[in-house]
Amino acid sequence: DEYADAEGYFRIVIGDTLNNKYRLVSTLGKGVFSVVAKAVDVDDDQRHVAVKMVRKNDTMYKAGLKEVALLRRLNERDPQDKKHLVRMWETFEFRGHLCMVFESLSMNLRDTLKKYGSGVGLNLHAVRLYAHQLLLALSHLRKCNVIHADLKPDNILVNDAKTHIKLCDLGSASDASENDITPYLVSRFYRAPEVILGLPYDFAIDMWSLACTLFELATGAILFPGRTNNHMLKLIMDAKGGMPHKLIRRSMFGARYFDARWAFMAVEPDRVTGKEVTRQVQYKPGAGGAARGKGIRDRMMVGVVDKEEGKRMAQLADLVERMTHLNPEKRIGPSEALRHGFITGS
Repeated sequence: DEYADAEGYFRIVIGDTLNNKYRLVSTLGKGVFSVVAKAVDVDDDQRHVAVKMVRKNDTMYKAGLKEVALLRRLNERDPQDKKHLVRMWETFEFRGHLCMVFESLSMNLRDTLKKYGSGVGLNLHAVRLYAHQLLLALSHLRKCNVIHADLKPDNILVNDAKTHIKLCDLGSASDASENDITPYLVSRFYRAPEVILGLPYDFAIDMWSLACTLFELATGAILFPGRTNNHMLKLIMDAKGGMPHKLIRRSMFGARYFDARWAFMAVEPDRVTGKEVTRQVQYKPGAGGAARGKGIRDRMMVGVVDKEEGKRMAQLADLVERMTHLNPEKRIGPSEALRHGFITGS
């Protein structure tokens, strides 16, 4: 196939025209499902768009159609474009590839963080602005019965002025009724414990991912940089205390991680040999079980000296704590989070 490579990815040739309408300007990125290119409208050279070209195979095509359907639902129910979800302008098929045309936004928050907040985070005014907008997006998703399932800085686009963000990439999203249990849903660092344990999940997994994202925006560090699902659970419990036993009991994969006495079976490379060894760690459930200095607030307050910044950071830490409640039923929801002091500025 002269138009696709061996993996079914669309071959981007700069200067080529798609559907007699969009001239390809540059490559923006490549994911599991697709390639994304920047393009310009041939009839209006001021109109830039991003075109996502889905890989050419049946599975990817079906996944693409699902993404299109969810985007249409989310866009149609937000006619005034106030809910901070990326706009999809049109779709078409070109040379056997499903193509989705989106508004063009210059950067994502991963790039923004690298450029302006490397290792230290963005200023808290920006974090508050983005948190507010992302909560509006999560609130809208919930109203439309959609779970995003891949919220992270890479999937949040920002305008040139850095004042507005849009949540993008619904390639992993689903209707909340689907709920297919898979321990690898969501990018690992942003993956909620109920996903790892194989419990039924809902909108609360996006709130967990948002918490991880806000921590990262504010500090420049990754909240839970686990190497594996096992390591993720360890880091989560170091910060939050032990998993509630009833959640482990109800879960599909709990026995992979906990023994009959609720001890966590931590898999770690041996310090000398580097071989994987398992050791039992007993965590007390509840906040009291957190490891010293590993709590979310402790980590966020490191190096904060300014009094006003300290107050704001403590408020954000409180919000992140509520967004990472180990029990998804007790995790804060978007409407309550929008009334939180960090967001309202009170």
